[in-house]
Amino acid sequence: MKNHLIHKFTLSLLFLAFAAGLHAEIIVLNTGAQIKGTVVFENEEVFIFRDAEGTRFQYPRSEVAGVLPDKEPTEQQEDQDDQKIRTAKKASILLEAGGGVAFNPNSTVGGGFSVDLLFGSHHIGSRHIFVGGGLGYHGLFLGAAKYNFLPIQAAVRLPLTEEKHAPVFGASLGYGIALSKDYLGGIYAGLDFGYRCRLNPKTAISVVAYGQFQQAFVPVTEIIDGNEFVHKSGRSLVTAGLKFALYF
Repeated sequence: MKNHLIHKFTLSLLFLAFAAGLHAEIIVLNTGAQIKGTVVFENEEVFIFRDAEGTRFQYPRSEVAGVLPDKEPTEQQEDQDDQKIRTAKKASILLEAGGGVAFNPNSTVGGGFSVDLLFGSHHIGSRHIFVGGGLGYHGLFLGAAKYNFLPIQAAVRLPLTEEKHAPVFGASLGYGIALSKDYLGGIYAGLDFGYRCRLNPKTAISVVAYGQFQQAFVPVTEIIDGNEFVHKSGRSLVTAGLKFALYF
């Protein structure tokens, strides 16, 4: 009898543990859709669950925004759950690459390119605003002269609406470190305006027209009264062109 009671008690515990593991939940997709079901299996690549009617669904993990308990939440709990989902997507990386026409307003015209890697937040409050900072590699070719800089910068990218397709405005400010001993770096600034498409709450792509300003100090030789003097002279280097970006 004693062994029979222990056996029944053990089975009851196993049943309760199994039932607890199969409690109903709400699966939230990146599209905003919510599906009531039970999580069957999940890892870094795949997410499998069964809905209330027993139908089994499988999604790539990247398409699932989060999982919420299936219960009537209070207003405070709704705010907390929404904040949890947003927090999971808060950190972001912005990769930009572009090229165009480079020129010194006083003389030479040539070409230039830029690659920037920025780290920051893709969400400010309820808006998909990118605020962050990072560094890049910029090259300019003006006649026989070549200039290469490593700009350290702060940046903001602001969509003008929260629609999937939206105009976007951007600004950057920092200091460009010269990658040669032949010249010195200086202030770096950039502005861009274009179009952004949001693929999901965290990922977006954009194409923009941009303008960049880089200050450089180059050696200049002057002859005064037969004597040769060398000093550093400020030079404004400007690039205008197109830039492509990926938020992820």
